[in-house]
Amino acid sequence: MLITKNSAVEFHYILSEAGIELESSFNEKPMAYLHGHGGLFPAMEAALEGKTTEDKVEVTLTPEQSYGDRREEGHIQRIPIKHLQTNQKLKVGAVVTVESDKGRQEVTIVKVGKFNADCDLNHPFAGKTLTFSIEVVSVRAATEEEVSHGH
Repeated sequence: MLITKNSAVEFHYILSEAGIELESSFNEKPMAYLHGHGGLFPAMEAALEGKTTEDKVEVTLTPEQSYGDRREEGHIQRIPIKHLQTNQKLKVGAVVTVESDKGRQEVTIVKVGKFNADCDLNHPFAGKTLTFSIEVVSVRAATEEEVSHGH
């Protein structure tokens, strides 16, 4: 089956920048998404359109096509430590998750205090040209329920 709108797709990926691996899903469960519903960056969905199980695709995205450019002004925020979700000891450079009015987002710690941490609100991959090496694991028609929920 080919990947088209309303296909339920699972894939593994390696994410790299300038040939340096940043992330990989190969030691975890594959990523799953509903094709054509905005679950991936548009350029990634376009690269996967028409592919099938076991196909391999490499797609390079500019910052504008992925996490955007880094914004410096106004993107450092002091957040109470109790709102930071992590299993590790907080330290400068650590990437942690925080719930905000815009939903869950990843932030980078730039300073740790007793009760608060100063966090860079830019996504850790903002400003980077990213290459995704993708291997399609499975493709099937989505169920009516999956289509109605959009995922």
